[in-house]
Amino acid sequence: MRSAEQVTSVDDSEREVLVFELAGQAFAIALQDVVEVLRAVALHILPNAPAIVEGIINVRGSVVPVLDIRARFGLASKPLDIEDQLILAVAGQRRVALRVDRALGLTRVRPLLLEQATNLPRDIPHVAGVALLPDGLVLLHDLRAFLAEAESTQLSTALDQLASPKERMA
Repeated sequence: MRSAEQVTSVDDSEREVLVFELAGQAFAIALQDVVEVLRAVALHILPNAPAIVEGIINVRGSVVPVLDIRARFGLASKPLDIEDQLILAVAGQRRVALRVDRALGLTRVRPLLLEQATNLPRDIPHVAGVALLPDGLVLLHDLRAFLAEAESTQLSTALDQLASPKERMA
């Protein structure tokens, strides 16, 4: 995996990203962070999870937290819809799922540093850059910076508490 500095560096190299839609807006994450795109399934509540966690799902025997990216992006919440998709991705050392309206597809982009893009916030840690697509600008998100340290710790604790009573007693 590339470091955050490599993701946001200015150079002529193109990067592959997965573009997805939320509330009619396009967003993107690095393809290297994407595992697969799944159809939406029912979410289960994870007690004691941070607010950013919408719930959990079972992916082939593994418990995967679903992050509420609508809240993180300041968009209105929306109930789970059968048409929604889940992007299974890697955020640092953790597998996560992102519930999106739909995955739009893969594309190659030449990212720019946020400092080069005018009128965009510069203090959002999970935004790695911006890219120009034929349909307009898309913000590139860095999943490694998506969870704050406190959120990551709280999520780890909540997931640890899912262990069976036998495992907790051992």
